[in-house]
Amino acid sequence: MPVRVIVEDGRHPGVSRADIARRARAMLDALQMGDRELSILLTGDDQIQKLNHIYRGKNRPTDVLAFSQREGELGDPSDRLLGDVVVSIPTARRQAEARKRELGSEVTMLLAHGLLHLLGWDHETAAEDRRMRAETNRLCAAAEAIAPRVKARVKRPLVGSRRGLLKRSLKR
Repeated sequence: MPVRVIVEDGRHPGVSRADIARRARAMLDALQMGDRELSILLTGDDQIQKLNHIYRGKNRPTDVLAFSQREGELGDPSDRLLGDVVVSIPTARRQAEARKRELGSEVTMLLAHGLLHLLGWDHETAAEDRRMRAETNRLCAAAEAIAPRVKARVKRPLVGSRRGLLKRSLKR
């Protein structure tokens, strides 16, 4: 399995482990890296703050961190294992609300951003930032294209006998 999703701090409404894995696989396919391995950690602000402090010297939560297995003195660009992307769901939720979009879309964007960092992309200059944003958008589009379409359930009034309700619910 090329994509592994770990969820900490219990369930996060609006985020499905299976959906995140599907979206990540779509991004890897769009990058022609479908055979590569990726680890994703969905966590809370406390855990990502600890990691941000340890690895970046910033003692505050952030939205996404990326830990590449391809960089550094022990890194190997040809390794199948790309690395780890860590996403703070509470931070992503706040950002999604501020941007007036669904949490799944925000997490998808953060995952794409983190994945690009794993591959060595950066946004230090304005030109790098433009290229990275364009590639992030492309990966998000690939991920959104495979996202399952969830049909809204229509609530029907509770009328009739229990047997009638059961029959109606089984027909759906």
